[in-house]
Amino acid sequence: MQRYRAPKMSCGHCVSTIDAAVKEVDPHAVVSADLASHQLSIETQVDSARIAAAIRAAGYENEPVVV
Repeated sequence: MQRYRAPKMSCGHCVSTIDAAVKEVDPHAVVSADLASHQLSIETQVDSARIAAAIRAAGYENEPVVV
């Protein structure tokens, strides 16, 4: 499970855009979002650098969340 904070993610459209970007890298990824905390949880086998890059390419700066 990878977790990210995407400060500018603020609505369902944002989540859909990020979901589509992640699924271009890993079609089997499962993306969950918490809009209140601007956090994403992503279940994927793809390395975190590629996932973070896909989210940035979709227009959303992000940073990993360490749990």
